[in-house]
Parts: sequence; C-alpha cells; structure tokens
Amino acid sequence: MTTHVYRANKLFDGFDFKENVCFTVKSGKISFDVDAHNDAIVTLSGLVVPGFIDVQVNGGGGAFFNAQRSTECLEKMVLAHGQFGSTALMPTLITDKIEVMKEAADATAQAVENKQKGIVGIHFEGPHLSHPKKGTHSEQFIRPISEEEFAIYARQDLGIKMVTLAPETVPLEDIRRLVALGVKVSIGHSNADFDTTMAALRVGADGFTHLFNAMSAFTSREPGVVGAALWDDNSWCGLIVDGHHVHSTSAKLAIRTKQRGKIMLVTDAMPPVGTDDTEFDFFDGRKVIRTGTRLNSTTGELAGSVLDMSSAVRNTVNELDVSLGESLRMASLYPAQYLGLKSKGHLLEGADADFVVLDEQLFTQSTYITGHQL
Repeated sequence: MTTHVYRANKLFDGFDFKENVCFTVKSGKISFDVDAHNDAIVTLSGLVVPGFIDVQVNGGGGAFFNAQRSTECLEKMVLAHGQFGSTALMPTLITDKIEVMKEAADATAQAVENKQKGIVGIHFEGPHLSHPKKGTHSEQFIRPISEEEFAIYARQDLGIKMVTLAPETVPLEDIRRLVALGVKVSIGHSNADFDTTMAALRVGADGFTHLFNAMSAFTSREPGVVGAALWDDNSWCGLIVDGHHVHSTSAKLAIRTKQRGKIMLVTDAMPPVGTDDTEFDFFDGRKVIRTGTRLNSTTGELAGSVLDMSSAVRNTVNELDVSLGESLRMASLYPAQYLGLKSKGHLLEGADADFVVLDEQLFTQSTYITGHQL
C-alpha cells in the first residue's frame, strides 16, 4: 500500500493550530509517525484543515438528487462540492413521491456498498412536514408516515439515516420508532409550539434543520421551534450562512446562545453549485432562478442555495465575527459529532485522511478524500 508523506506549513487539527507539521497517509488514514527528513515529503503551502461535512445538500455540479436518483448523480455532487472543501455529504432528498424515495435509497445503498467517495448516508427532508411551513416543498407530496416510508427508514444499507419532520404532524410513538430504527430525527418545516417540540426532543429527536427558516418563530408568549432549538443543550442546529436565509445578527445571537459545539454550517445546496447555471427545473412546473448568490422558485420562495462550505466558513469568519478555529469546527468537527463519525472532522492520529488546503483568504486550493486528491 502506497504511503504519502506531507509537510503542512500550517495545520488545524480540529482543536489547535500547528506549524510545520509532517504526516503520512496510508490506507486512507493519517499518522504523525514520520521521518521529517524523508526526501519524498510533499509540502502543502496553505492551511491544512479537516474536510468539511455537509449534512444537507440537494445537488451540485448540475445534478439534482430528486431528479437523478443514481450513483452518477451522487458522484457529480461530490466532485462539485469537493472543489469547495466538502469531503463528506449527506445527499438530501426533498419531499417527493414514495417511488422517488425508494430510488434515492437504492442509489445511496449502492454508493455505500461501493464505498463511493464522500457519501456517508442520506437525508430525507420531508415528506412529513407542516403545510404552513412547507417553504418551497411541493404541497401535493406532504403526507403522514406510512408503512412504506417506515420500510425505507428501516433499511440497514443506507449508511447514516436522517429524516427532517414536523413534530406536530408525526405522533411521538412514530418518532420513537424512527429513533429505534437508527434514524437521526431533525425538526424542520414545522409550525409546532414549544411544548410539542420539546416533547419530540425528549423521545429522541436531536436536530433542527436550517435554524430560523421554515419554523415557528420565537416570540414573547410562545418560544416556538426556534426557542426550543436555542434552549435545548443536547440538540444540534444547521445554519445556512449565505446572507439570504438568516440575518447576520440572528445568526450571531444563535451562536452566542446555543450550547457551544451544537451549531453546524450547512449549505442546503442546489444543482447550480460548481456551475454557471442560472436556472433549473423544479416541482409543479416551476423553475428555480439564480440571481447572484440567491435562489428563488418562480413562486417566490427561497429554494435552497448556491452556497458552498468554504464560502460558509468565510462568511462565518467575516460576517459573523466568529474565530477561524470555531468556524472551521462548525464546518467539520461539529457535523461529524452530530453524525457520529468519530474518525472524521479532525486530523488527529488515526483520523480519516479527509483534508483540505485553504489559501490565506480561505478559498479551497485542494481537497483530499481518504488521502486521494480530487
């Protein structure tokens, strides 16, 4: 097995910044047991950081998971987002027909079996959502959980399984059942009150999908889903830092309020990421139109984003005044902890060799997954 030896002029291991660090990559793992005088050392001149982990990505490279349920689609998504430092994705299927869910699950299972680079599981965002908070999701496909959906969620060949649901539309016993099946239940597209949301957390829900967006707001007399998300110390929140989904002050307040380590950067990315495309076909005869860094459905709603993870990190540093180390953890370590990926999200001894080289402006220079450069 080939061993590659690197010297990082500067390295962030997920916890600390270090200088002039040598490491080896063998069998897809990192080791610091290396001869620093090895003539074969390759110098990495930028800042080496843990690969970014995105738990909510609908498409990229022109591919849309709902439209192309295949390993080829997943490969396009990984390559597109890999340009921007993402080394692990949760391909996300938004609300759709049961047949589409089955095909997406089959594609994910094939990718997991083949150890396809960058694919760690699947995120079903819907279809068990709230009509008042559906956002751009297609209302015709929103529905309760049936045994057909449970059969998909029960599969053991999908890697990490994640379902976004509205707890006011799903009985607590169904949430318990999902958790017992190994599903990570995230609350989103929900108009639930505070008590209903807290009840879902008590039976095993542990996440909130795109904090502030498509969820009942925090008010004086009713904290809503947002209040529960910020109050609960044991759950994680995804945050879209693209300048469109969340006001910078709201994002700063959430980061200041929420338990440290429980907010993770997500993109909610759509097909145009990594392309110059300005529109794509959506549901119900609609299109999604790109205007600069913003995506809107032709019916007006925000429809995901063209955000990438290195941009999310830059925005968090530059617009939210979060330290570089913490911003990087929000893109790597914290999502890894949420997903239970113990060998990802950091660059300690024995970690997966998923790393990114950033320049001084935090743009991605190169990306490595299991030690292989994309």
